[in-house]
Amino acid sequence: MRAVLYKHYGEPMEVHEVPDPHPADHGVVVRVEATGLCRSDWHGWQGHDPDIALPHVPGHELAGTVETVGPGVRNWHPGDRVTVPFVCACGTCPSCKAGDHQICERQTQPGFTHWGSFAQYVALDHADVNLVAVPQDMAFGTAAALGCRFATAFRAVVQQGRAAAGEWVAVHGCGGVGLSAVMIAAAAGARVVAVDVSPQALELARRFGAAECVDATGTQDTAAAIRDLTGGGAHLSLDALGSPATCAASVHSLRRRGRHLQVGLLPSPDGTTPVPMARAIALELELLGSHGMAAHTYPPMLELVRAGVLRPDQLVTSTISLDAVPDALAAMGTAPGAGVTVIEPWG
Repeated sequence: MRAVLYKHYGEPMEVHEVPDPHPADHGVVVRVEATGLCRSDWHGWQGHDPDIALPHVPGHELAGTVETVGPGVRNWHPGDRVTVPFVCACGTCPSCKAGDHQICERQTQPGFTHWGSFAQYVALDHADVNLVAVPQDMAFGTAAALGCRFATAFRAVVQQGRAAAGEWVAVHGCGGVGLSAVMIAAAAGARVVAVDVSPQALELARRFGAAECVDATGTQDTAAAIRDLTGGGAHLSLDALGSPATCAASVHSLRRRGRHLQVGLLPSPDGTTPVPMARAIALELELLGSHGMAAHTYPPMLELVRAGVLRPDQLVTSTISLDAVPDALAAMGTAPGAGVTVIEPWG
């Protein structure tokens, strides 16, 4: 098969011919019809996840059709249209038994723990636990966006953040996760303040339901601007980008007893990031993390998509081939872009 491969962190990627994957007894191989270009893949390529074994094929947001099935798989067959969360759970550890598949103690992640979906085929583990059926009328590009950014935002806003109608929700960073969060929070009846440095991203945020937008370029104090716009601060604020600056701004933009939700990855040399804890104590803030979404919790989200309340298809702003991936992924370091870029490996 053809796949995007890098042999050293941070060094140029190339498209290579590599061996086809084979399914584990409990797994499947999926023919990848669409896969998303995500900033998490850029982090992996940069070496921010030192557990990635080299050489490596990135990619973790995907949709396609089941190609081959391991002998232990009961519920899936060749030809089934599927997507999958980026966290593939084991289904048997204590966290999985409690229903918390997204923090599985023995999780695997395509594109991180093993070769991923920037390829024509990808192997996925524990298929009966992790695969999600893609409706016949849903485009593969739309379904691919669900596996990481949209599902992550849905869990963050609805399940972890508990966004409620009438609340102010601030979203720091309007890439794929952030724009998804804007759309989902607005659909929940919240009033959304979108924050970004890109005029194009802010324009999309308004289109997807943001009531207010804050330009984070220059010397403007974005947290103060949010507190002013919301009459005292957001009830819920998400760092959807992942940087010390956006994390701090999110905490500082909250009102008393507000909720900060960290969604964007925060890589640092020593694994720690400064957080304004004095404010968290003084205002009794909640500081929460959110990590993907379990496959068994997809149905309410899919029903909202089916009903047209949520439109993840509108987040897809460009489609590229495998050959265009190396340059596109490299560009995410300086210009993450607006919306979601989808790769079609067979295009």
